[in-house]
Amino acid sequence: MTTTRHDRDSATGTAEWEDLVSAALVGTDRRPLPGGPSVAPPVDLLEQAAVRVIRARAGQRPHRGRPLPPAPPETRPLVGRGAGDRLARILAGEQGRLLAEWLEIAAGSGVRVPARLVPRLLDLGARDQSIRAHLGVLAGTRGRWLAGLNPAWSYLQEEPTDGHAGSADVWEFGTSGDRRAFLAALRATDPAAARELLVAGWGKETPEDRAAFTQILAEGLTMADEPFLEDALDDRRREVRQAAADLLTRLPESRLGTRMAGRAARLLTRDGDRLRATAPQACDSTMERDGVRARPPSGTGNRGWWLQQVIAHTPLSFWTGHLGRSPAEITAMEVGDWAREVRMGWTRAAILQRDVLWARALIEVEPLTDLLAILPPAEQSRMAAEFVRRHPVDGQMIMMLGGIPRPWGVPLAKAVLEKIAATSTAQPWNASELARLAGERFDPSAYEQVARLRDLPEVHEVSATLRFRYDMARELAADGTTETRADTRAGGLAGGSAAGLAERRTDDGHGTAATETGGPLDEEDK
Repeated sequence: MTTTRHDRDSATGTAEWEDLVSAALVGTDRRPLPGGPSVAPPVDLLEQAAVRVIRARAGQRPHRGRPLPPAPPETRPLVGRGAGDRLARILAGEQGRLLAEWLEIAAGSGVRVPARLVPRLLDLGARDQSIRAHLGVLAGTRGRWLAGLNPAWSYLQEEPTDGHAGSADVWEFGTSGDRRAFLAALRATDPAAARELLVAGWGKETPEDRAAFTQILAEGLTMADEPFLEDALDDRRREVRQAAADLLTRLPESRLGTRMAGRAARLLTRDGDRLRATAPQACDSTMERDGVRARPPSGTGNRGWWLQQVIAHTPLSFWTGHLGRSPAEITAMEVGDWAREVRMGWTRAAILQRDVLWARALIEVEPLTDLLAILPPAEQSRMAAEFVRRHPVDGQMIMMLGGIPRPWGVPLAKAVLEKIAATSTAQPWNASELARLAGERFDPSAYEQVARLRDLPEVHEVSATLRFRYDMARELAADGTTETRADTRAGGLAGGSAAGLAERRTDDGHGTAATETGGPLDEEDK
């Protein structure tokens, strides 16, 4: 075999480049540079590397490119100029924390974003999974065309397009996101048909789709789904098994519920006015099949982790009979050893089973946002307001408030404004964080009313953010296919006349929109 000069030069160049890389990794003081000593080895190293990169680029042979196929035509109308300009301002840093809200409202308004902003949004979506579903709709066909050219944007190909969610062809030929949307829509109207469709092709689905489809069965969950979910506990994919176990926990009469209750009965018993907890000695294969993960998170002991998971997957209705007390009485009892794991298990169970009685009882012990989310909106607002009034501003309060979705109810809005005023002088940094949250979560139509309440910089900041959101929602409502749909997503903002603002209530009981004589902060939750 004959070795050409080109081959020898290429091999020599590769070896020299590897020598430079090795010197950079271990240091020029330990690995001499190619070509002998140097007065400034680090500088010489960078210069040699730059020369070789430029030489390699200059030596490349040009080749004929192929024109790209054009992007398909768009099917959704372009967002209005005002809304598009506002999005550009948000992406440039003005009220940047409101990006998710803008995308949410726009996605429900039947529009797409300006093409010039699509690359920036796709870059953000590569880092923030929470906005990807909205981008699947708003980026339009051009966004999907671009996603096919850049691997970093390929995630968009799996997000729902919202174009043919009702078409049966979507289930056979649609993207993963469109198929999820189709199954969810079918599940909402005909739960049995959705389950049967899933069962028919279960073996052909990818592991990722099986996990996502299993979670969709939470809508309209009944004992009719129990046989399918019991079989899913044997799936090869851990996420599928976990999703099935979580859903079966919501069915007290399920076989998993019965098995977990049997384990829990031995692990937590009543001893007079106390509870006695005993953590499992081992996690066997039957426990793992039922959703108990054998390996704990970092910093958590094995036995406490297993105990917490068993309690988390035990039907909450079991405990009142087993312990002979109400949820409020049970959560107030002293546990002794493993108290933290027991309460964490109950908390997880209340969240999985969406049990209002247990959520109320556990909130008295620790007001977690996930527990508050289970309560009706008006009650959630009142309980959160009580916590804000009783406690100082700290990380726990900020985390709790950060998890309560917009729009905040009247009691909570008033309590937060009072807390901002009370802490603005002594703790201005905490008042500023509260002001940011308030601006993002209050009913935006209250901007004028908030501005009149206190002559404080933090309160003016709240009012300015609310006005920004108010104008943002009006712009998107004007672009939407139906005014009502966009307004609902805007958190109770009627997108038109003053009469509409005065008459319309939000759909979750969080107060009325502002008028000349009143507003969201003048009425209690109904």
